Amino acid sequence: MSHETLSLAEAHRLVRTALIASRTRPENADCVARALVSAEASGQPGHGLSRVPGYAAQSASGKVDGAAVPTLQEVTPSLVRIDAAHGFAYPAIEKALEVLPAMASRQGIAMAAVARSHHFGQGGAHCEALADKGYVALVFGNAPKSIAPWGGKEPLFGTNPIAFAAPVPGKPSLVIDLAVSRVAKGKIMAAEKTGSPIPEGWALDKDGNPTTDATAAMAGTMLPIGEAKGAALAMMIEVLSAALVGASLAFEASSLFSGEGKPPNLGQVILAIDPRLSSGGAYAERIATLMAAVEGADGARVPGSRRIEMRAKAEADGLSIPSAILREIRAL
Repeated sequence: MSHETLSLAEAHRLVRTALIASRTRPENADCVARALVSAEASGQPGHGLSRVPGYAAQSASGKVDGAAVPTLQEVTPSLVRIDAAHGFAYPAIEKALEVLPAMASRQGIAMAAVARSHHFGQGGAHCEALADKGYVALVFGNAPKSIAPWGGKEPLFGTNPIAFAAPVPGKPSLVIDLAVSRVAKGKIMAAEKTGSPIPEGWALDKDGNPTTDATAAMAGTMLPIGEAKGAALAMMIEVLSAALVGASLAFEASSLFSGEGKPPNLGQVILAIDPRLSSGGAYAERIATLMAAVEGADGARVPGSRRIEMRAKAEADGLSIPSAILREIRAL
């Protein structure tokens, strides 16, 4: 499979241009491009440039309102509700990240409920932005159906990512970001676009059989982490991100990969906690002790630490992008 190398600036320009050509207003195109290029640079290609053709098709058809301007309503001093207006999720999330720190400092904990939203990409990046300002953060988001309840064959839940980040004094923030499926669906989508097989154990085909064919996997179901426990987690996050917000449930949401259909109407919840207030000032010592114990364990690796190396490499050497994906984007 052939690849091309783009600098971060070149990748941003390419994504921005493709989205603007697909009826996305420039300010939103900038915001989306930042998120996708950052995901690619952090080693998350399933949330990176492979998303551009699908995003562009949805903006061009009006399934996503590329010109949407999110609005914020302060419901209580510790809760805001943000209407993404069936636009891209990233402008709405940026608005949430602007207001949550001050709210959490005043109240100890603050929450943003993002409604009428879309794919929210690399959830860990949203948490990391808050952790870098000194807050412990959690993000829950739902996605269109791809996981069956344990024992069932028909998908009802999304891959429903959960992300977490915590500040670590003098070090990069601790970031943990995972889908409740064994792998993010974006990785299977990226494999389908490049004609690559997927490992067995990621997904089942539409008949419930194990498959290594990415196209068959996209038409089938994803396997959850931890079997029954993972399926239960998917249901929990469906409540936390969809029911709690008033969004579509996974089995009601339209696809994030095509331009056909109504808006997906997904939901996200972002929580910010001031650890200095909750711990009575003990947080910095406690997190430092925990990190030292993990780092000192023989053979152990701190979750999410690879992103720092990947970003440095991308900054220095650029991004290696499959040529097949770049052809699709350039055609826009």
